[in-house]
Amino acid sequence: MATLDGLPPLREVIDRHGLDARKALGQNFLLDLNLTQKIARTAGPLEDCTVFEVGPGPGGLTRAILSLGAKKVIAVERDSRCLPALAEVADYYPGRLEVIEGDALKTDFEALAPEGPIRIIANLPYNVGTQLLVNWLLPRQWPPFWQSLTLMFQKEVGQRIVAKEDDNHYGRLGVLCGWRTEARMAFDVPPQAFTPPPKVTSSVVHLVPRETPLPCDVEKLERVTQAAFGQRRKMLRQSLKPLGGEALLTRAGIDPARRAETLSVEEFVTIANLL
Repeated sequence: MATLDGLPPLREVIDRHGLDARKALGQNFLLDLNLTQKIARTAGPLEDCTVFEVGPGPGGLTRAILSLGAKKVIAVERDSRCLPALAEVADYYPGRLEVIEGDALKTDFEALAPEGPIRIIANLPYNVGTQLLVNWLLPRQWPPFWQSLTLMFQKEVGQRIVAKEDDNHYGRLGVLCGWRTEARMAFDVPPQAFTPPPKVTSSVVHLVPRETPLPCDVEKLERVTQAAFGQRRKMLRQSLKPLGGEALLTRAGIDPARRAETLSVEEFVTIANLL
């Protein structure tokens, strides 16, 4: 496959460095450079932006982000086998790629953030993607340090992120994302686009922070959604019993006979604010 920059094709890079994707690390390498550019373009203009990337692997998406003009990419990679391949990308784009070897779940991204606009773009490892998203959504200070999140997940997770009330995919993740962000599904990515092909379709999701989400304590909202969706088939008077049940719902002006998936984000916030 022809390259979109002057670097070798990704298959050649993977073969030369012996980079077999490892299931234990949730790795599925994306080799189509046209597709990686499509992901990067979904994030919007990248000029003057610093981009955080998680799990760059052999650097396909990294190359796309840099080729589209990002001022700098800070990539967190846990797999030390990928570092020589990423070093080649760093040499090709002098001063614009910083690679941090480490666990993204233990990385303080905000502390690493320089001045200027920050975007997060990543083909997230399947085994840590949801937790990373939640970490980026839960800081007490809002708006957050990032301007947008453009992330790839299993399609089922993407559906949960953008789901609204009365949708089968609606749950705690949909409430949290709907409360603090405007989230949309950008496009699907078929299994055959990856090496090795996963057993599921993937989706790219784009999230932009709301400037002024409804005032609410994060921990209280988490408690309410955990209780409500933990027993989602039960009426709210039962599932929210540990938090005040029918009396709490009556104060919120919500019918205690309703079920969790019928409540809007605004109604969940109302309940949380009454705790």
